[in-house]
Amino acid sequence: MAKKLTITEARNRLSGLPKELKRNQVAKITRRGEPVLAIMRWDDYCGLLETLEFMSDEEALKQVRQGIADIEAGRVIPWEEARKRLGL
Repeated sequence: MAKKLTITEARNRLSGLPKELKRNQVAKITRRGEPVLAIMRWDDYCGLLETLEFMSDEEALKQVRQGIADIEAGRVIPWEEARKRLGL
């Protein structure tokens, strides 16, 4: 859920916004009623960048899709068996 602030409100509250914003919450900054900026917690921003990077990696997505298909088809082994095979 976005917290809506005018530019003036954001400027006046900027130093307190890191404490105000909850995880996955964005502050939508408006000018004359139109959105112009978004402010979010740094860890949320980094997570978003990682997600975008992953989603642009076709090979990684192919592997995830294959893994999901394997699970759905029952082509899995128990964790203990995997550990044993890997010598862990």
